Amino acid sequence: MLVATVLIRVLLVTGQTDLPYHDWRESAPFLRAELEKTGRFDVRVLEEPRALNRAALAGYDAILWHYNGPRLPKEAEQAMEEFVASGKGFVSFHGVTYGAAHGQTRRPDMRWEQNAEPWPAFRKLVGAAWKVENIGHSLRHAFPVKYVERSHPVARGLAETFLANDELYHKLDLEPGVAVIARAWSDPSLQGTGKEEPMAWVGAFGKGRIAHTPLGHDLSAMAQPGFLVLLGRMLEWAATGDTAGAAAAKPAAARVLVVTGGHSYPSAFFSLFDDSRIAWDHAGSRGEAFGRKLAGRYDTIVFHDMWEEIGETEKKNLQEFVENGGGIVSIHHAIVNYTSWPWWYEEVIGGKYFTREAPGRPKSVYRDDVEMVAAAAKGAERHPVLRGVPPLPVRDEAYRNMWHSPRIRVLMEVSHPDNDRPVVYIGPHPKARSVYIQFGHNASTLLYPGFRTLVRNAILWTARRMPE
Repeated sequence: MLVATVLIRVLLVTGQTDLPYHDWRESAPFLRAELEKTGRFDVRVLEEPRALNRAALAGYDAILWHYNGPRLPKEAEQAMEEFVASGKGFVSFHGVTYGAAHGQTRRPDMRWEQNAEPWPAFRKLVGAAWKVENIGHSLRHAFPVKYVERSHPVARGLAETFLANDELYHKLDLEPGVAVIARAWSDPSLQGTGKEEPMAWVGAFGKGRIAHTPLGHDLSAMAQPGFLVLLGRMLEWAATGDTAGAAAAKPAAARVLVVTGGHSYPSAFFSLFDDSRIAWDHAGSRGEAFGRKLAGRYDTIVFHDMWEEIGETEKKNLQEFVENGGGIVSIHHAIVNYTSWPWWYEEVIGGKYFTREAPGRPKSVYRDDVEMVAAAAKGAERHPVLRGVPPLPVRDEAYRNMWHSPRIRVLMEVSHPDNDRPVVYIGPHPKARSVYIQFGHNASTLLYPGFRTLVRNAILWTARRMPE
């Protein structure tokens, strides 16, 4: 069995599909992202297949074919054939089962006719052809797909069936020598054939390997877990001749509780957590968040709420979470949180915004829409929280006259008369990892790539998914 140690290099070839039925502009980035999430593939996208030649294909292990447009130049087709025949992989799906490469053109009524010169090798690369009078499918529906060759590396170790939500293509003519590894019943009550239709097959092309599935009509079809597993397995097998079976265990996602309430915020805030490394729940109040024990349930709590008071039960559960080494990320107006609780702002956050004057302290002040640039503090450039974080030029809310503990470690700072110097810092608690990030008032800040990297790094670091 193959043990996956290096990434499989995949060239996703696209740039034209038979719109409006199949939109490559939506599906190509989706497929690239989903395949790379597995940790097995390095996927590059080519949107101009006419540029294919031997040099362009050098270094790749497999082609993922997602192109249904005009025939390519002879040099490009020949380079493809040589690439696969030399021992590489070719994987295709759904909307390339017909089209110009098969010698078919589309009429004004959107039907196909066989009236052009086909790419002779293409039906062998796909492993099938489709007579124009047979092109069709049952009504779109959800249906089970069954692996019928479970000993094949593509199916090995997988559940016997998976659920598709797709068009069920029928009446395909498979090439001699291909092996069907999955089938699905085409229900005649849904305009199907009443037969078990092939849903995935594999074969050889010279020394190379080909695999095809007629599944994958649109993003909803592609998002089905079974489809993504099948596509990934087909690519791995086509590229290497084997599969690693169960994917290597990835670090568990950080378990995060996101707490809001007491202050408005842009809806873009929640997009910060659209990351496969983060599994998050939301609580819209102090009681919902801290009314029960937290230790062991979450790795990190992200605060974007603003309540000066907190109840005794909530205090107890939150303090227990911190004392057990839980992570804290406090964003923007959450600096006002629990200002009636000295332990919180002195020992955990390391900062306080004064909503009113106090003995020896003026009231803190804010100003909207201030242009500032935050940069790494001297000596903090290599801290994990700042990994991949550039200087941050933002238009955001400025805070001034805050209290900062002498025990914080400043990671980023600004130089602006309307803002205190520290804007990102680590709190002083000896057991917990705590990060405060001042910015985050405006949607433009929340959507800025560098800020998003900063917040996600802070979450992963406080959740101990990144080293000290």
